[in-house]
Amino acid sequence: MSLLAGEGVSRRAALRALGSGLAAWTASSLLTGCSGEVTSKGLGSAGSAASDAKQVVVAMNTGSEPAAGFDPLVAWGCGEHVHEPLIQSTLITTDENLAFQNDLATSYSCSDDGLVWTFTIRDDVCFTDGEPLTASDVAFTVNSIIASSASEADLSMVDEAVAVNDTVVEFHLNKPYNALLYTLAVLGIVPEHAYDEGYGEHPVGSGRYILERWDRGQQAIFRANSDYYGEVPVMERVVVVFMDEDAALAAVQAGQVDIAYTYATHAAARYAGYELVSYATVDSRGISLPCVPAGATKVEQLDMAYPAGNDVTCDIAVRRAINMAIDRDQVIEHVLAGYGKPAYSVGDDMPWSSPDMYVELDRDGARALLDEAGWVEGADGVRERDGVRASLDIWYAADDSVRQAMAYELADQLAEIGIELVPHGGSWDEIYPHQYEDLVLWGWGSNSPIEVYALNYSTGWGNYACYESAAIDGHLDAALAESDVEEAYAHWQLAAWDGEDGFAPCGAATWAWIANVDHLYFKRDGLVVAEQKPHPHGHGWSLVNNVDRWTWE
Repeated sequence: MSLLAGEGVSRRAALRALGSGLAAWTASSLLTGCSGEVTSKGLGSAGSAASDAKQVVVAMNTGSEPAAGFDPLVAWGCGEHVHEPLIQSTLITTDENLAFQNDLATSYSCSDDGLVWTFTIRDDVCFTDGEPLTASDVAFTVNSIIASSASEADLSMVDEAVAVNDTVVEFHLNKPYNALLYTLAVLGIVPEHAYDEGYGEHPVGSGRYILERWDRGQQAIFRANSDYYGEVPVMERVVVVFMDEDAALAAVQAGQVDIAYTYATHAAARYAGYELVSYATVDSRGISLPCVPAGATKVEQLDMAYPAGNDVTCDIAVRRAINMAIDRDQVIEHVLAGYGKPAYSVGDDMPWSSPDMYVELDRDGARALLDEAGWVEGADGVRERDGVRASLDIWYAADDSVRQAMAYELADQLAEIGIELVPHGGSWDEIYPHQYEDLVLWGWGSNSPIEVYALNYSTGWGNYACYESAAIDGHLDAALAESDVEEAYAHWQLAAWDGEDGFAPCGAATWAWIANVDHLYFKRDGLVVAEQKPHPHGHGWSLVNNVDRWTWE
């Protein structure tokens, strides 16, 4: 589980000085090519130059730098923070409305039983070393991921990829799983003949860009692939610098980057020559609510056992009351400075989201639920039943100031109905042992329904609530079994609530979703960023999915 890259409140003052130093370093070292010439648009006070009109400098958080390099067989483009891989081509992709579009593929189909997907691919694509891309490379990519324990791409539903001939590849599945298409839309195809252990540092691809240079811990520079088979990139050079938030803001103040990420804590800042822009997301914050009594055990892969269950939230009345008592608009105003919207699910406004996830703010109704369930308010204002106080630990990532503020805001709000929240900040290593027994303030969100499955299926890897339902599982399985993705939407919605069971607040209320966090950037005047898809969780590479269409005016 990754977190936002914002710094802890206690470190900000110290980091501002460090950020200024990093910005000064950037001015002298950023974008130094083989000639040693600094070519960044707008570096220092030099301003724009005509020769720089096809280049952009993007500041991303340090967590965006791929540890294993630009390797789709590990984590580049795939995993939790999905994005288009830029260097490599994908079989298909998605447009701004998340509709599937062909990339390498010219057509694809699914067998009636949902177990074989067949893709026909272009015959005019070459890798940047001049070798043709064939179905064998597609099969090699998929089979390598299946065999790897290091890959973050989930292809567990695929038994084998088979190259039928140079332009046809089949994927043989072990269960119907149409959400495979969402994975394939970000899975870069690597060359079988040129893949080795050093591929991540020197990737060979067939995509829109070529990795020109990578200075670990500092920057990655991409240039347009002149032999790209598709529409020629308008933005010819893309420089990504990796900075913590304070250093990125210092670089904006010095005019050294063209667009830089930021968070709501700095949204009020103003910089000459820049505007604050906000992009819609499916980046949701929510708290998991354990549904079973304390004393249970949750066993994960590799036989990792964790304590599970909570004697307060195992009562459905408590879980529903929590959902009803949260003033989401107030959270957005107090914590996000207005840059967000209320969240009711892990994928609000996605075509698979259910209107039954919506819940009205109703604290009187929440109190009535708790009264009826026998939770009596004590002298200290905290409710109690049968010797159990309605006191709950809530964990958040200690180096994320937004989540910290959100945890304390929730504590204030739930105190209004007699539920005590006790916030605890920690590293993820400290948080994970509590993930099945306490409340955790998570961040999730994807341009895919896969997370709906993972967080709510009985054996899903993200079922922190430990709620198991044959009805929910049946709806989720039915959703994945549809060969037509659009036909699956109704099944996803029924999993939320089918009139009798579901994970929605009117049902099992396994989660309390709070806010959908806008992604904020300081953008240089004159930079035209092409229309964005909804950004998934993670403040990084999804911004540059379509950087090839960006322009300067």
